[in-house]
Amino acid sequence: MADITAAMVKELRETTGAGMLDCKKALVEANGNMETAVDWLRKKGLASAAKKSSRIAAEGLVAVYVDGNKGAAVEVNSETDFVAKNDIFQAYVEDAAKVALACNGDVEAMKNAADACGKTFGERLTDMIARIGENMNLRRAKVVSVNNGLVCSYIHNAARAGLGKIGVLVALESTADKAKLADLGKHIAMHVAAAQPIALNIENVEPTAVEHEKSIFAEQAAASGKPANIIEKMVEGRIRKFYEEVVLEEQNYIMDPDKKVKDVIAEVAKECGADIKLTDYVFFKLGDGLQKKEEDFAAEVQAQLAK
Repeated sequence: MADITAAMVKELRETTGAGMLDCKKALVEANGNMETAVDWLRKKGLASAAKKSSRIAAEGLVAVYVDGNKGAAVEVNSETDFVAKNDIFQAYVEDAAKVALACNGDVEAMKNAADACGKTFGERLTDMIARIGENMNLRRAKVVSVNNGLVCSYIHNAARAGLGKIGVLVALESTADKAKLADLGKHIAMHVAAAQPIALNIENVEPTAVEHEKSIFAEQAAASGKPANIIEKMVEGRIRKFYEEVVLEEQNYIMDPDKKVKDVIAEVAKECGADIKLTDYVFFKLGDGLQKKEEDFAAEVQAQLAK
């Protein structure tokens, strides 16, 4: 049996919102596996599907850059927040977004791209690691574009222009007035930063994710003791709710919760007298999917002084 620590219980509690004793029991049942414990709690009706994970804590910065009808987002990680505030590091991340645009978001191509000084971007990263004395990683990049329309960007918790903890790009394909598109795109990007969707539309949701949710909802519904045909309808209703929670077009618009995002787009399109299609988006949250080793602030300062 896995050793269930207080830190594990705390992490699961923050992730799911479930009670401490329930979290401990879930971890025991799951033999210490965090994802299995989350599912166990959800099947018991003790955790929400939409609760966002709080274990993500890697340092570094996200950057966005838009040029013409294309936009790029990148994430570069560092070991500590000290480095994320370093001018050299910030300049590298800014340049990374521009290089990503030129390389169409291909990280390996970015590392091999030459900069103005004749070094590859990968060599520049190696030099920066040696100079600052901390491990860093050009983790991911994505580019979106439109043929006719706008790519709009938004940075949350900005360290400086175009750099922060959360970066969003929204691609709107349309011949509508550019000022109207810019206003719509900015507000949708802000919505994405707050609502954190996992897919643009229902068709883009991974089938495995849908089946996973169905299995959990079915087990929850079965516990009610209702007939099979009623259980089927209950599961269908829960899946519709799931889509409303995680699909961008189906989400309730943060700035007007009585409307869905797709309804707001349709309204602006009607006002402009031109079709507007939300073709793509990027949501990069710093450290998403990474886990930072726990270190207290004093230890972090001491580690820096030792270097």
